[in-house]
Amino acid sequence: MSETSAVRVALFVSCLVDLFRPSVGFAAVKLLEQAGCLVEVPRGQTCCGQPAYNQGDRADALALARRTIDVLEGYDYVVVPSGSCAGMLRQHYPELFPEGSREAERARKLAARTFELISFLTDVLDVVGVDAEVPARATYHDACAGLRELGIKQQPRLLLESVRGLELVELSSAEVCCGFGGTFCVKYPAISTRMVDDKAADIVATGADLVLAGDLGCLMNIAGRLSRLGSTIAVRHVAEVLAGAVEQPPIGRSS
Repeated sequence: MSETSAVRVALFVSCLVDLFRPSVGFAAVKLLEQAGCLVEVPRGQTCCGQPAYNQGDRADALALARRTIDVLEGYDYVVVPSGSCAGMLRQHYPELFPEGSREAERARKLAARTFELISFLTDVLDVVGVDAEVPARATYHDACAGLRELGIKQQPRLLLESVRGLELVELSSAEVCCGFGGTFCVKYPAISTRMVDDKAADIVATGADLVLAGDLGCLMNIAGRLSRLGSTIAVRHVAEVLAGAVEQPPIGRSS
């Protein structure tokens, strides 16, 4: 694909990736460029407004949505390495504005061209494999927003099957929430801790030495609990493995 015909993609990085795991953003750029996309990271992007929206703070959610729509207009697609943030743009932005308004129409158009990273690669660009090698026994956690809002299930597994040396084993509770849920883990710590304890036990039971997911919030929650339980299982965003970008320490560990 020539540069003149390349799909122009805006990478919406997400707050957690920007602040805690920039390597996920670089892995996303690598995967998109390998698929023939012209990738840009628009200046001015901030939080998508999901925390405010989930807390019922409609005024701040609207203000952040308006800013995000302004920043991301003009691209062929918007790609997000996070199911929860992609779900906010795709599912909830159009609901924020009065039906029939110009703002609602702009939100609807943005939603239609916004995709989570892995689903964009497989469902839009028809990518069926990657050029990466990661010798490991891995398991995969289906994050709630990606699974339930966006229907992301088989897409990451399809691409992970092409990673040389990677053995993928399924969790018995792959579709069960890890207990993060944004502010849920702050509001209901006892319930959240029990949920992530169950998830951690299931991960350990697989015998995997690597656990993957597509949402950094879930991964940070799981990594923190595994570390406190004394586990040596490594935690990584799926994009890092698909890009073969495993030089950085796993999530939750310092160099």
